[in-house]
Amino acid sequence: MNGALLHLINVQYEDEGSYECETLNVKGMDWYRQWVYVEGPPEWAEHINDTEKDVGSELTLRCVAVGKPTPWIRWLKDGYSYGKGELKFSSLTFGDSGMYQCIAQNEWGTIYANAELRVVSCAPTFVYNPVKKLLLGAENARVLIECKPRAAPKPRFIWKRGSELLNNSSRMLIWDDGTLEILNATKSDEASYTCYAENDRGKSNSTGTLTITEATKITVAPSDIEVIVGDTAVLHCSASHDPSLDVTFIWTVDSSIINFYTDFQNYEQVMGHENSGDLVIKNIQMRHAGHYICTAQTIVDNATAEADVFVKGGIRVEEIGDTSVKIRWCLGSDHGSPLIQHVVQTKDFYALDPEDWKSASTSPVFLDGAAETATVVNLYPWMQYEFRVHAVNEFGAGENSQPSIKIKTWDARPTVAPSDVIGQVGISGELIVTWSFLSYVCSPQPVKPQYFFGKKFGYMVAFKQHEDYEWKWSTVEDPETRRYVYKEKMNPDTEIQVKVSTFNNKGEGAASIITVVYSPRLAPTEAPLDVYARQVTSTEALVWWLPVFQAPPNWVDGYQIRYWRKYDDNEAAASRVIVHRLVNQTRLENMRPDSHYLIEVRAFNGAGLGPPSEHCEMFTRRPPPSRRLRVYKYVSFTRKWLYLYWDHIYNYWNESYVEGYKILFRKEGERYGKLYTTGNHYFDFPMPETGDYVVEIRARCEGGDGPISQIRVQGRAALSVESLSVCTVLVLALTWMSLDL
Repeated sequence: MNGALLHLINVQYEDEGSYECETLNVKGMDWYRQWVYVEGPPEWAEHINDTEKDVGSELTLRCVAVGKPTPWIRWLKDGYSYGKGELKFSSLTFGDSGMYQCIAQNEWGTIYANAELRVVSCAPTFVYNPVKKLLLGAENARVLIECKPRAAPKPRFIWKRGSELLNNSSRMLIWDDGTLEILNATKSDEASYTCYAENDRGKSNSTGTLTITEATKITVAPSDIEVIVGDTAVLHCSASHDPSLDVTFIWTVDSSIINFYTDFQNYEQVMGHENSGDLVIKNIQMRHAGHYICTAQTIVDNATAEADVFVKGGIRVEEIGDTSVKIRWCLGSDHGSPLIQHVVQTKDFYALDPEDWKSASTSPVFLDGAAETATVVNLYPWMQYEFRVHAVNEFGAGENSQPSIKIKTWDARPTVAPSDVIGQVGISGELIVTWSFLSYVCSPQPVKPQYFFGKKFGYMVAFKQHEDYEWKWSTVEDPETRRYVYKEKMNPDTEIQVKVSTFNNKGEGAASIITVVYSPRLAPTEAPLDVYARQVTSTEALVWWLPVFQAPPNWVDGYQIRYWRKYDDNEAAASRVIVHRLVNQTRLENMRPDSHYLIEVRAFNGAGLGPPSEHCEMFTRRPPPSRRLRVYKYVSFTRKWLYLYWDHIYNYWNESYVEGYKILFRKEGERYGKLYTTGNHYFDFPMPETGDYVVEIRARCEGGDGPISQIRVQGRAALSVESLSVCTVLVLALTWMSLDL
């Protein structure tokens, strides 16, 4: 900073945003805000390269460029214009050969990428990829013999066993790519197999000899064991196999391959004899509990056996109830300083952050250093929980234990009663009842799933006339519903009592306070005064008015608000909103952007509508940009962070100014989540441990929110499973390479 100037050196895209300058002296303060946009020329994210393809095959040529404004892509072939976007060829011809040039351009520059496409054809040849001379298959297993000659166009395939022509049957199948599949192979399938390939350019063949080997079988399988933290355990695994083949034993735990070179401190493989590969687990900790799989692998086939290892000394959950559970743990090392206290923490199903642990209420309240058990209280019924414990000495808190297994508390009757129960008699004499679970909220809100306390959650609406003894009642089975209408006309000049309760599969819960509703005899005679409206977004507005107070028989049950465009709509077709008598403001929705509106308010009761108010005039805002954000994501190398960035949206003259962005991070299938706002075009999150998540991003404008762009995120555990599949492929590839050698 130099005086009143802010210098930005080596400006990057992330420098874009809102900048604010403040000036202050003894007389006061003033400020000025300005948005800085950062733009730049195109850069290639993906471009074309020289390609050789077979005649008749499919091909897509794609170029992707980044820059601001977003570059547009066009193509040249042999110097002549050839289209925009992607180039797709469903069946290549010789005429498609040539020099292709991809051009990315915006107002800051132009970049080029060149490549040659050659479309070729040839007779089938097995020179580069013959059928393997020595083919191996396991007895009673599935055998695949590949036939992949070089040919263009795609050839027709014929297989022979010796001189016998093979056709598709229940045991043998010739795939479209020429592969021969043999099911339940036996010694009688040993023979020479020849693949014949032919197209309009010529024909060729290649032969290999199939040998059926003895199937690999597990002879000694590992058994489930339960051990204590710090112990050593052995999982036995032996297998029989064809004597002409070598066998390798591979161990996995919870789908992750054990690397004996990097995990040598805790894992060791003992080769007692050539047909065994026992696993030794040393200095067992809680993290070593899991599902172990032993795989006996040859270059032809494999066999597996499984076992579970349970580790005592962590957190054990006992005596599960509806609002409490009993947990037990083993004391850890005090490291030379006596333990003072133990602290129990919980995490429930709706925790968005993997580290969103909360201190639990326990009985007894204080857990001393010698405690090995506690009862966790004040839990939600029918809720999934995890528990962990850490100890405290004079030097501070120790490391947290491994989380317990996930448990679910028992279900129970609902204990939260609906609040803000409002009843009114509609214009046609019908009874309308609304409710919510949040105080001081104008619009009713549904109960959150944490308070369902069981399956089949719903509401029970009861009502009766004041002089009656029996209640009429009806059930509402949708937990998202906050409104009930009794369509029969109520008797005029009558007092009606209304209450709402909750229920689930365990029974009926607490009921709300009784609300009194009056059914009138005459319509209101006064009009609402001082009607005022303010635009909120391009399609919504807020309207206020002074309430009407009238004594029976002209009391007010509610208000009807009508609104329509002054010059474009017919007043008779105006939109309508109905609100309760206790409400003197409401939100108008589904309005047209950038339009001139008239608004009218009337009081009403079961006998009819009162006189209209004076018309209030207002203009709606301009709409937000209708273009979706183009979102990119990147997971850090450590898989601990998720980085998101997107292209900034620029508003046109007839659209509202973009003030920033909203990001909603929620679990897949859930409505609620964590909402963030930012003025930048990038954001980062800690990667969740497990589960599927959805990130929704939209522009935030004075005219409302723009369209949603979604991306899906899998937790770190899912990424580890993907890593396992890659490792497995590499192991199989190496074994087949050893066969070829």
